[in-house]
Amino acid sequence: MGGISVWQLLIVAVIVVLLFGTKKLRNLGGDLGSAVKGFKNAVTDEKDSAAKSEKSADSLADNTTTANETDQKESKKESQKENSQA
Repeated sequence: MGGISVWQLLIVAVIVVLLFGTKKLRNLGGDLGSAVKGFKNAVTDEKDSAAKSEKSADSLADNTTTANETDQKESKKESQKENSQA
């Protein structure tokens, strides 16, 4: 009652080959390989696009911070000019 033995696996393999034939199994293997390859590419593209969006979000945040700092400096300069003129 232990696990599946080598002989049992061999018998199942022979039955599968007899039922489907080697050509169908070869095509099935190629289709399965293509599907796995496509999945890996999709996952890699997903990670790359996520990394790019994080970088663009960071650069956008940096640009916004820089623009806000510039606006604050200009506001201070204008208020100082107004105070000196008054």
